[in-house]
Amino acid sequence: MPPFVYSARALNGEILTGEIDLPTREEVIAYLRRQRLVPIAVRAKPKELALPFGGIKTRDIVVFTRQFATMINAGLPLVQSLAILAEQTENPRFRKVIAEVQHDIEAGQTLADALRKHPKVFSELYVNMVAAGEVGGILDTILNRLALFLEKNDRLVRKVKGSLTYPAVMIVVVILATTILLWKVVPVFAAMFAESGLTLPLPTRVVLAISAFLQKYILVLIGGVVALGFALRQYYRTPGGRLAIDRLLLRLPIIGPLIRKTAVARFTRTLGTLVSSGVPILDGLEITARTAGNRVIHDAVMRARQSIAGGATISEPLRETKVFPPMVVQMINVGEQTGNLDEMLSKIADFYDDEVDVAVGSLTSIIEPVLIVIMGVIIGGMVVAMYLPMFDLIKTVQG
Repeated sequence: MPPFVYSARALNGEILTGEIDLPTREEVIAYLRRQRLVPIAVRAKPKELALPFGGIKTRDIVVFTRQFATMINAGLPLVQSLAILAEQTENPRFRKVIAEVQHDIEAGQTLADALRKHPKVFSELYVNMVAAGEVGGILDTILNRLALFLEKNDRLVRKVKGSLTYPAVMIVVVILATTILLWKVVPVFAAMFAESGLTLPLPTRVVLAISAFLQKYILVLIGGVVALGFALRQYYRTPGGRLAIDRLLLRLPIIGPLIRKTAVARFTRTLGTLVSSGVPILDGLEITARTAGNRVIHDAVMRARQSIAGGATISEPLRETKVFPPMVVQMINVGEQTGNLDEMLSKIADFYDDEVDVAVGSLTSIIEPVLIVIMGVIIGGMVVAMYLPMFDLIKTVQG
């Protein structure tokens, strides 16, 4: 779904406008009301033409956040700090965003409100932590904490992507090699066998039949794959489709545990960072749910949030969801009882970061030999099938 643009009236009568990235219009309206704003208009943002330069990377935001924190700690005013950062930023898109934030602050807005206008650059978590830092007078501390959080979260994402890159490349190589052999090489053998008049063994006939089918319907197959990919993408964009696919991913034998551990690590680190920064627990859970990356985890956290709003503890509703491991629930329970919830959440996140490292190593060690064996069986089987009739042909010539 595209982001939504909105206009709303604040309690003091001021009209506010901005954009927010949420799945549905109803969720945008509910979010605005929780912020004590009266929605006036909410509509999907029109698509914009892509700019000729690249996007904004997490690393750009981390460097910006650390340098911003240093300047604030040194006593530089917000506007002057942003002007310096905009001037030295190499990314043109990011430079434009920083300049717009500077302009909004000069117009009298808070830093959090100015950042909120750029949801694709500064997440809801980022904005809420900055708002808490402004209220508490510890903006430099919050910015440093944000930079550390972004670095660890980016490292976690890169670990998971790195573990899946090699298998994906291997699968693509197997598919391409098999397609080229069936499309270009096997027909040469087929013509030779047709001239010889030999009775072909079953493996050879199977390979030739697959090759003939591919020759005849290759465009249809390519179109079918593209159509299937597009259909799955559209289905995943629906609430029910995303829930079904995310639930299936969690149940996969090898990838499922890795996804679950990654989601737990992200959940605990995000919530711990928000709680330690002074963000209310209900707001923190809502933000954490939106950054979970998995609809099943999102729904579990939101159900827990509803229970907590009714007066329950955090650990009990999380236990009832049966999504989070018992150890995580128990450690959160201990953190609540001792008053060190943020510290306990950080410890859980560190533990699951290590668990993700182990899972990534295990995934690589398992998938690599399996893919090599599959590749050998497919390509080797095709080669053997093509050479079986050659032995009969040699016997015929010798005889």
